[in-house]
Amino acid sequence: MKPGRLISPPGTYFLTFTTWRWRQLFVVENYARLFLKTLYHYRREGRYTLHAFVVMPDHVHLLLTPAWDITIERAVQLIKGAYSHDLGTLIGRNSEVWQRGFTDHRIRDTQDFVHHRNYIHQNPVVARIVFDSTEYRYCSALPGFKLDPWPSAAKAAILGNASIGTSGTRALPGSQ
Repeated sequence: MKPGRLISPPGTYFLTFTTWRWRQLFVVENYARLFLKTLYHYRREGRYTLHAFVVMPDHVHLLLTPAWDITIERAVQLIKGAYSHDLGTLIGRNSEVWQRGFTDHRIRDTQDFVHHRNYIHQNPVVARIVFDSTEYRYCSALPGFKLDPWPSAAKAAILGNASIGTSGTRALPGSQ
């Protein structure tokens, strides 16, 4: 029997999960938009606050803080499960969408938060999809996505690092 995953403590997390067999799923615009719709649906429901994201062709990076009554495992289950269901409905078949599991890193402090947010935003640049992350349509670096301030942002502002707050307010259709 495999040992179970320990339940994560509350906090903000950097997450990564990949498509089944690294399939280039998100090169299809409708599939990427559907993922954003799913991601923002649970944000609106208050299941988590969303601080940064990037939807790459074959994987996703998120920076989020689950609500007080939601574990990080449950947040990922909601996102991946709903997306798989909705995609199956859209394409008319039920096939594997995601690799099993996910990787996570609990954010320790402001420097760690900024480092991981920058990593997320630079992902499409490093992958040579765009020259500037503000040009990538499925990245929170694109001006206008609604994002939540980091819960420790007030603390950071006191320390003089207020640049980790929110982005603008425009969002792609279906992502509000």
